[in-house]
Amino acid sequence: MKPILVDLPPFTECQKKIRAIDDTMDILSGKWKVSILARLCYQPMRYSALLKDVNGISGKVLSRELKELEINELIVREVSQSSPPAVTYHISEYGHTLGALTESIAAWGLQHRERIKRPVKK
Repeated sequence: MKPILVDLPPFTECQKKIRAIDDTMDILSGKWKVSILARLCYQPMRYSALLKDVNGISGKVLSRELKELEINELIVREVSQSSPPAVTYHISEYGHTLGALTESIAAWGLQHRERIKRPVKK
């Protein structure tokens, strides 16, 4: 007996947005990806510079995060022809599309930092 395929109800706008947020969070999940992207938005960086600049990240985790960002085409890994070869990471053109998101996160973080500095009213 063949299974009966039932058309699923169309997604509401809210459901579409929630799915889109879930997709985005899946790609940017983890403690470090947005931080790495933010740094690479300002300048290309070598692995060792990223390892020093991203406070608290281990080399193993940095390697994994960079690979995942590269797979999702948000960054580009560039290997020079020098001896020894130097590897530099930079934000891709597609990665730049996250600029508004990182700017919003930064603005919210600055606002929140100011808010929690204020004395508590009793």
